[in-house]
Parts: sequence; structure tokens; C-alpha cells
Amino acid sequence: MSSILDEYEDSLNSRHPVQHSSRLSAANIGMTHSGFVNVRLEEEKPIFNKQRIDFSPPEKINHFAVCNNQLCMSLGKDTLLRIDLAKPDRPNQVELGRKEDSRVHKLFLDPTGSHLVISLSTSECLYLNRNTQKVRSLSRWRGHLIESVGWNKLLRTETNTGPILVGTSQGIIFEAEISASEGSLFNTNPDQYFKQVHSLEEDGRPAPVCCIEVERGPESKVVIIATTRKRLFQFVGRVAEGSEQQGFSAIFSQNQELLPSFQEFPFNMGYSEITFYTPKLRSCPKAFAWMMGNGVLYGQLDYVKLDSLLSDVQVWDYTPDIDFSFNKPISIVLTQFHFLLLLPDRVKAICTLNGQVVYEDVFPDKFGTLKKMIKDPAGGLVWIYTEKAVFRYHIQREARDVWQMYMSMNKFDLAKEYCRDRPECMDIVLAKEAEHCFQDKRYLESAKCYALTQNYFEEIALKFIEAKQEEALKEFLLKKLNNLKQSEKTQITLLVTWLTELYLNRLGLLQSDEGKHGVFQETRDEFRKFLSSSKHKECLYNNRTTIYDLLASHGNVDDMVYFSVIMQDYERVISHHCQHDDYSAALEVLSKHCDEKLFYKFSPILMQHIPKKVVDAWIQMGSRLEPKKLIPALVNYSQMGSTQQVNETIRYMEFCVYQLTVTEEAIHNYLLSLYAKYKPDSLLWYLEQAGSHLSDIHYDLKYALRLCAEHGYLQACVLVYKIMELYEEAVDLALQVDVDLAKTCADLPEDDEELRKKLWLKIACHVVQEEKDVKKAMNCLSSCNLLKIEDILPFFPDFVTIDHFKEAICSSLEEYNQHIDELKQEMEEATESAKRIREDIQEMRNKYGVVENQEKCAACDFPLLNRPFYLFLCGHMFHYDCLFQEVTPHLSTYKQTKLGELQKRLAAATQTSKSRHRPAPKEKEEGGDTASLGKGSAGVSREQIKSDIDDIIACECVYCGELMIKSIDKPFIDPQKFEEEKSSWL
Repeated sequence: MSSILDEYEDSLNSRHPVQHSSRLSAANIGMTHSGFVNVRLEEEKPIFNKQRIDFSPPEKINHFAVCNNQLCMSLGKDTLLRIDLAKPDRPNQVELGRKEDSRVHKLFLDPTGSHLVISLSTSECLYLNRNTQKVRSLSRWRGHLIESVGWNKLLRTETNTGPILVGTSQGIIFEAEISASEGSLFNTNPDQYFKQVHSLEEDGRPAPVCCIEVERGPESKVVIIATTRKRLFQFVGRVAEGSEQQGFSAIFSQNQELLPSFQEFPFNMGYSEITFYTPKLRSCPKAFAWMMGNGVLYGQLDYVKLDSLLSDVQVWDYTPDIDFSFNKPISIVLTQFHFLLLLPDRVKAICTLNGQVVYEDVFPDKFGTLKKMIKDPAGGLVWIYTEKAVFRYHIQREARDVWQMYMSMNKFDLAKEYCRDRPECMDIVLAKEAEHCFQDKRYLESAKCYALTQNYFEEIALKFIEAKQEEALKEFLLKKLNNLKQSEKTQITLLVTWLTELYLNRLGLLQSDEGKHGVFQETRDEFRKFLSSSKHKECLYNNRTTIYDLLASHGNVDDMVYFSVIMQDYERVISHHCQHDDYSAALEVLSKHCDEKLFYKFSPILMQHIPKKVVDAWIQMGSRLEPKKLIPALVNYSQMGSTQQVNETIRYMEFCVYQLTVTEEAIHNYLLSLYAKYKPDSLLWYLEQAGSHLSDIHYDLKYALRLCAEHGYLQACVLVYKIMELYEEAVDLALQVDVDLAKTCADLPEDDEELRKKLWLKIACHVVQEEKDVKKAMNCLSSCNLLKIEDILPFFPDFVTIDHFKEAICSSLEEYNQHIDELKQEMEEATESAKRIREDIQEMRNKYGVVENQEKCAACDFPLLNRPFYLFLCGHMFHYDCLFQEVTPHLSTYKQTKLGELQKRLAAATQTSKSRHRPAPKEKEEGGDTASLGKGSAGVSREQIKSDIDDIIACECVYCGELMIKSIDKPFIDPQKFEEEKSSWL
């Protein structure tokens, strides 16, 4: 018993079940070749996979029930075996304790597996709860042979069934309730009540209630389906919310006034069975299958319909090999797409879509006759038992071949629904649907389907071409194009080019037909939408030359312009507008897209026709345009153009100079030339505001001078001469214009008094000799303090009397006297200063300092008196060598070089002095006077060198003098020696 659910495959070498394939090959349906290759690495498992339970019952199995993984079977005369399939190793055996003459008629297990009703052949009933071992008698049920039970799926609990319906062999339907609790002292029966609510008849006589089912639909609707041997009854009613516990009496009472709705069939095989398919656990059944005498009634359950719950009903006749005389169908089970019929020796699976037998499994005789087939709604397993064995079926991927059946029925939407995750099957369905639509002359729908298939592109395209269906061909190409990947550049290019040609052909035909203006506009909009598609923008851009050629060959100028805008080929758009003399439109495109290169290219022709608008556009572009690149067009039309063009040219040049502050020499030179030629009044103003310093001047001075001279603008020439600092030329030219202008020029060389005097003399000479105005000449003396009366006297003619110069001569003499007095005062101050200096020198000679023996060097901190040292007035004292090291880094390069030379000279002089102090050879004694003379000269030279060195290193204290102040911003370590110093510390 412990291994009852250890599964294993039945001995396959005994016999294989017959699996009828329902797959339809491509050849059978006349389908074109698909691009998919169906490769299976292993054999696909069958839909219905049978497994035998490794279980040998000690006694024969009488009845069998399974729900919610709870299995119950009646064994022998008085044994009930219960197994929780979640715990198969702990079976539970219960003794029924019934009479000798009674046997189990049927077992009824509720959907939760908690409540078991045992119907006995003696018209008695027993009850067993899952949580107890005690079998209890249902006394109120006594006297009725129970044929069916309709469980309550809403109000049930583990201890209470809630109101349920019970069908008897006499056609009576009772309502009852069973409770597993012990009850009160006076009521220990599990059956709470048992009352009749309805009765069923056939041909005027009571008929056994073979099956009864209770379901709850939407909006508190309750549906009761009951079957007899050849009738199917429906009872539909509503139960008020909260009154479910009152039972089903109200449902039957609502149908008392009317005859109950039923389906009846003529043939009677003595019993019937109904089964339901529920997609999800705890949901309403979706379909039903009723096994009766005439065949299997199959249909859908529609809870919304008012007249009948059943819809799409059809009867599938039994196959010819079923003979009621010896192999009547015993049981039926319904799955999503099949119903299984249990015959005495085999199981047949019939597809509910087409009524074909898709599976047949014959059982060996050694197991005995098949007795019953049951489906567990919780796990979806199908159980079959004989007196000696138990089998079960796993149903795997039942919908795998449904698409073929729907496809053969031309229900393509449903077919695609069931092969959504199988692209090779989806391709076959789409190809079949496309072919079907093509045959029905629904070409557009056919094109959409063909575009989704992997069929040969050329075959499909030729098919539409032969049928002269350009619209369908276009639709096919569009769909195919949208399905291509971006990497398939060649295919995309081919389709885009072909579609363009098709669109252009279509537009050409529609344009010639005046009655189809609306269609023409729709087609054009569609074509432009195609051209502006972002998905194919790259392809269109790379092949824009081909597209332009196609558009040009069809003479479609408007769409060419539209395509050019999309491709941002504004040059072509502007050229088109210019060719059609629509210069404003061309400028509008230029201004909108602000392409500098296009401005440079098209500005010449636009400037010729709409100069004001062009200049406005240039000004709006501002600094994005380089004015220098626009000069060729401006020069061209300013020389040969109208006054308006010249004025607009000047306006733009002024904008560049005064607002954009352009400093390019070419721009300023060009503006100067325009001013000189067309606006001379603005020339002098421009030169004046341009500045007088060379750094502020952005035009060529020589060019400006030549330009002004050519046009005779002398005052402007004077201004240029002044900027060039050619003051003599400026004064000479200014004297031709105005003496006052010359005077302003003469005062400009402030730092060169000699030049100023020379310039003023020129002015005075001009005034005396050219204008012969003595008074004005005297004014020159007052205007320039460099001129004296004696400087200008030679310019006067001999006939001039002294009366004109009397005041000037007196004034000059007074100035000389004053100058003599100033010189005397300066001499006295110099004499006094020299006297004070001599006194200070004498005082310094007598100044001294006291050095104690413990004094130390301020630099090295060693005793000072050990080596030569320096004492400064500030009190700092340094060794000679220490001071030398401190001062040298702060000296300039020149002084460092000079100091090095002095040290070499000092060393050489010292060496010479030592050599002269050595004893001389006797033969050389006569040269003694010469040696003594040399010693004296060497001593003077050495002292002078030391004095020069002192002047360099000891001119001031290194800690208190200017050297320390200048070294504040210098680093402690020379940057050039930093790395060397850094490495020395490591």
C-alpha cells in the first residue's frame, strides 16, 4: 500500500497506444514555401500520457472517487480506502460495517475532498468526513437510491456542506445539508434536513436524475443543470445577496409556473453523464459535454443569455465502432479541446473542434473491464480504474495542434492565438490566411498577411503584379519594409526605391484625373509621410540622389522640394526658389535654417534683387556670419548696383564695425572706401572715433591716407598723418587748410621740444610770409613757450618797424633776467650741499664699532673673530665668506659675473705677491729696485680689487637692506634646483 503513488511508465514493449496525428502538412493545404525550418532535437511527448499506478489491490475495486488530491475507493465488501495524494505513504482504511446484502452503489466526493457520501444499493446513505474515522448514517436519506449529488461550491466548509442538491433514481431532487459536527444531545444525525424541491420526468414517468450540477454565475445568478437518460434540464434564478443559506427552493419555485428548459434526444441507452470544463480553479465552467444515447452534446455555457444557458451547441455522433450491444460508452471527461470517452476496453479522445478521433488507447485484457473515468478538477489529472488496477493520464500542451484545426476551418484569428509562441506555425497560418484572402480578392488584407510571412518575396510580388494590384503590392512592400531590421540595408534600399516609384506612378495617374483630387491629395500626404519617416531616414539620405532622379523624371517638383527640406538639402530648395525668381522664399529658407555656407553662396544673387531683406537677414544672423566672406558680393554690387544696394552695403558694414565690433582690417578698409566714395561726411567722423593710438586702429593707415588724398579730403589726411606721428607732414598739410589745425598738430610731440619748436617755426613762417600778419605771428609766441622773438625775427621783411616787437622784446629780456637769478640760486644751494657732504665724510672717518670676543656671525653662528668679518652700522656682523654666500644668490647675473672676475683677479694678485716675497738668486740682485717697484704696484692693485668686491657684497647689510626686501617674493629654493634639493632630502 505504501507505494500506491509511485509512478512509472507502463511496460512500453507490451503495446503502444495509437496516437492519431491531426497535423496538416503544407502540401495538403496548397501552401507556399515557408522560410522556417522545423528542427526537433527529440520526439515530442504525446498530449495524453498514460501512467499506471503501482498498486495491486487486495480486493477488487468497486467504486472510485477523487477530488482535490483526495482519493477514495471502495474495496471488496466492506472496506473504504482513503489516500491523501500529498501524503501517499499514509493511506487510511475504514470499515463501513454494512449489512451482508448491501453493496456500495456510488461514491460522491465534494470538490474540496472533505465530504464523502456513500450510496448503498439498499437505498441507504453513509457519510464520512475527511477528518474523522467514523462512518455515520444519513437517516433522513433512507429509502432513496441516490444517483447524483450537486455540491455547493460557495458555502461549503470542512465540516459543513452547506445546502446541496441530491438526485434519486425516482427523478426526485432533494435539498439537504450535512454537518460533520456531533450536534446537540437530541440531534446527533449529520443530515440537518432533507426536503424535496423538484422532480424530473421522461415520457410522463419519473426518470432517474443521472447528474446534477450547481454553479453560480455573475450578478447573483444561480444555475442548476440536471440530466436524465435523454433529457438535459436547466434551472436559472437569482438569489438575493445574503440569502444563500436559505437553499435552492427559490430557484425551483421561480421555474414552477413555466416548464423547465430542457434538451431532449430520442435514443435512450439507460443512463447519461455530463461533464464540464473549467479554465481556472474556483471559476465558472466554460463548456460542457453530455454523453447520451444519440452521441455527445457539446457546447459553451453563456451566463448572459436569457433564454438558455447553452450556446454553440452541436452533437458529435459516436464513431461506427461503438456498438451499444457490447461496448457502450461508460464515462466522459471534458478538457479544453477534447472529450475523452471511456469504453469497456479503451479510451478515445475526440477533438471538440472537428469531431475527429485524435487518440485511442486500448487496455490489455489482463486488467479487466474499464469501470469508470474521473477527472480531478484541482490537478487536471484523469483517473481510470478497473477491478484490478488504477491508471491516470497527464494532459500536456493540449493546444499544440489546435492552430491547424482552426486554420483548416478558416478561423485564422483563433489559429494565430494558439500559435503565438511558435513562429514557424504562425508563418504557416499567415500564409494560409493570405492565400485565402487573395482567392477572395481581398488583396489589401492578403498583402498585410503576406508581409508577415517568410515566403519568397519575389513570388508574392509577382503574384500581385500579375493580378495588376498596385495598391496591394504597395501595402505588401510597406509592411515588409517596416518588418525589416536596420542592419538589412540592401533590402531596405530596394524597397524604399520601389515604393517611391509606385507612389510617383500613382500620383501621376491621379493628377491627370480631375475627378480624383481628394484621392490624389490623400496619396500625396501618404507619400510625404513615407518620405519623412524617421525609421527610414538614413536609407533615404544615403540614396537621396536616386530619389531626386526619380522625382525629376516624373516632373514632381513640389515633392522634390518637400523631400529636399526633409533631407535638410536646403541648397537645392533655395536654388529652386531662385530659379523661379522667388527670392523672398529663398531668403526665408535661408533665415529659417541659418546655414552660414548657404548664406555665403546665395547672398550675391539675393543681394542683387532684395538687398534690404538680405541685409536684415545678415544682421539677424549677427556674429554667426563672417563679414569678410560676404565682401566679394558686396564689392560686386556696390560698384555696379543701385543706390539702394550701396546704402544697404554701408548699413551692414556699419553694423559689423559699430555693433559686432569686428576688428578685421578688410572690413574697416572697405567701409573707409565706401565712406570716401559715397558718404564723405561720415569719413572724418569715422576716423576721429576710431581713435588716435595705433593699437586702437583697425584699418590700414597707408590705404586710408592714399584714399583721402585721391579724393582731396585734406583734413582727413591731416588726421591720418597725426595718427602716423608724421607731424611735419601733418603741419604742412594743415597749413593748407587752417592755421588753428596746424597749431593743434604742432603741440602733439610733447616729448620732443626740438620738433615742437621746429613745427611752430613753420607755422610762424607761414603766418609771416604767406599771410603777412604780424599780429598773428606775435600770437604764435604766446601760444608756444619755446619760441622767442629772436627765432621769428628773420622771417620778417626789412621794412617792418620795431614797434610791432616792442612788447615781445621786453618780455624776452625779462625772462632772461629771471632765468639768470634762478641759476644764481641753484649755484648757492649746490655750494651749501657740497659743504655738508664734506662734513659728513669727515664724521664717518672718525666712526668706529666695538666687537666683543664672544660675538658670533649672524649667518653661521660661529665666533666672529676667527675669520675676516664685516661689521655693519645696524649691528649685524658676518664672516667674509658667510656674507659672500648670503649675498651672491640675490645679485643680478651681471654682478655675479663681475664678482667672479674680481675673485679671480684677487687670487692672481695674491699669488704674485707671495712669489715676490721668496729669496731671489744672486745674479738677479741688480733687479731689486724693479722688484720693489712691482710690489708696490701689485699692492695697490690688490687693495683696489678688494675694495671693488666690498662695494658689491658689503654695500649694505644683507638682513636690513634692499636685498632682503626684494627677496620676499622669491622661493626659498631655486625652482631650477628644486628636484636636486628634493632628492637630497630623501
